[in-house]
Amino acid sequence: MDQLDEKLIKTARLILLPLKASHAVEMFRGLSDVSSYEFTPDTPCQDAAALEKRYRRLESRRSPNGQEAWLNWVISSAATREFLGYVQFTVKPLEQRALVAYFVFVAHRQQGIASEAIRASMAEVAEGFRLSRVDAEIDTRNAASIALIEKLGFLRTRLVPHADEFKGAVSDEYHYSYTLPVDNHHLKQGL
Repeated sequence: MDQLDEKLIKTARLILLPLKASHAVEMFRGLSDVSSYEFTPDTPCQDAAALEKRYRRLESRRSPNGQEAWLNWVISSAATREFLGYVQFTVKPLEQRALVAYFVFVAHRQQGIASEAIRASMAEVAEGFRLSRVDAEIDTRNAASIALIEKLGFLRTRLVPHADEFKGAVSDEYHYSYTLPVDNHHLKQGL
């Protein structure tokens, strides 16, 4: 598992870099677009220093109680090295499952970046932790994210009405799961 913590993941177009506090300055601009937070309770960090502080905490790659592994990768272009967003997994090893989340900067959406990054990182995480499933939780209003996760083969398992309330609106959520076979080496070839 420790090797996975620091693993660089490469695809045809992308390089996924293990998240470091030093990435904060370059990530800050792309994460500052307020409209990108419409379907989450999150808001952009005030400044690069606040983001760096958050990333420094995430560099531990573990929850404070040690029950979860926090695996976060910065998505960068293999051609230009420009940062494009991030993909993250909150892994619950004892339950053999993980929750996936992702963020692609506005200028780079609708190019297949999120699906490519999720496929590649999910294969590594599933193999490294011998996961039985990966979950996603998505606001029911987020049509783009729903389409992405369904394209990747995740199945909707339930609707959670009034899952949250933020920015003056009620958030209902769809929960999705991707069930992994016992031998998940097939993920290396793509989902």
